[in-house]
Amino acid sequence: MRDGTLSPVAAVDDVLDRIERRDPRIRAFVRVFGERARAEAEALASRPDLADLPLAGVPVAIKDNVQVRGEPMRDGSAATDPTPATRDHPTVARLRAAGAVPVGLTAVPELCVWGAVDSPGVITRNPWNPDRVPGGSSGGSAAAVADGMVPIALAADGMGSIRIPSAACGVFGIKPGRGVVPAELGAHSWFGLAENGPIASTVEDAALMLSVLADDPDLGRIPESRPLRVGVALNPPSPILLRVDDQWSAAVEKTASLLAAAGHRTEATRVPYPPNMTAAFTRWMAGTADDAADLDPALLQPRTRRHVALGRAIERARLVRPSQVVRLEERMLRFFSHFDVVLTPSLAQPPIEALAWSEKSWAANVIANVRYAPFSAMWNVLGWPAASVPVGMHSMSRTPLAVQIVAPPGGERTVLAVAAELERRQGWQRHPSV
Repeated sequence: MRDGTLSPVAAVDDVLDRIERRDPRIRAFVRVFGERARAEAEALASRPDLADLPLAGVPVAIKDNVQVRGEPMRDGSAATDPTPATRDHPTVARLRAAGAVPVGLTAVPELCVWGAVDSPGVITRNPWNPDRVPGGSSGGSAAAVADGMVPIALAADGMGSIRIPSAACGVFGIKPGRGVVPAELGAHSWFGLAENGPIASTVEDAALMLSVLADDPDLGRIPESRPLRVGVALNPPSPILLRVDDQWSAAVEKTASLLAAAGHRTEATRVPYPPNMTAAFTRWMAGTADDAADLDPALLQPRTRRHVALGRAIERARLVRPSQVVRLEERMLRFFSHFDVVLTPSLAQPPIEALAWSEKSWAANVIANVRYAPFSAMWNVLGWPAASVPVGMHSMSRTPLAVQIVAPPGGERTVLAVAAELERRQGWQRHPSV
């Protein structure tokens, strides 16, 4: 589009056509903008400064938990306000200012709480294997990119909600550190757990989108990966309750060998996870309770009502304490004094079956989510940058494998550099079929 060989209108028309043809199978979108997106593309095409815009005419999907002016933000729930938003969320405003064209809202589980995306009568599916979920809560965004419907998508991550679906769908997603990108999610972004970030099929595309979201051009310039100290950690947060699938462990070991051959110093280690994840779970539940404060409980799904009730009990007991984060950060800063980045599996198990999880109990949802996706939440509590990078395919589930890369605060460019090096050295299939 910058050199005039493709117009924004043609790009948007192509994406809208892909969504119309492909989404009935995947159900990644809850709302498609159609004529509105075409009108925005036409306005862009006539701008004399089109070639100067970082995302000139690029179609982008938006997760349905941020405001898009003129569209309702339902957050996956029948209990939320159907009135169209009167303003764009800061991330949407930055995308539009950079020349991107929002083409639709992507599906999320109710209030973005769960690790699978469905609502009564509608199940969002994984493009690689429709019998599996695309992860959550940004499952619609990840599925839309993985299936080739859009090149980039806005997502958000409160307990792993960018990295989990990116891993499940074989795309690249990065959760930036706290404060890098405007959050402004719900009442208080789940006490600071939640961040907005990009999902894309390449590291370069994600870095460019992140630079726009952060209003920091440096984030779009991926540095060469200098020799790093890389910790390789396979241990799960709870060895008693959790088992890591052999193929997910092997994917991390293979990736570590690749980095070692490239000149990085790799070392097997164990992340010193706390004895329990109280800091994450209390904020997850109490944050949801605050998001639901003005909603009619009768309109919430039973699993969410239970989650909200537990969150209110947690707040009454004052179990959300800043001291929890302080102690955890002290522990992890000591650990990271030996490493520049740490590799873990992105997931412990393949994505769970694509079922009507919204009709199942709170306990069934929590157990299923924690068993397959336990590696993400601690880095939300800390507010540190972390990303999921595709590294292969699981032979049994026929879904992608991925590794998580974590760095201390300010390490976004280091994470991007390692991810880009992995992409150069082994690459990944971008889409199951397009």
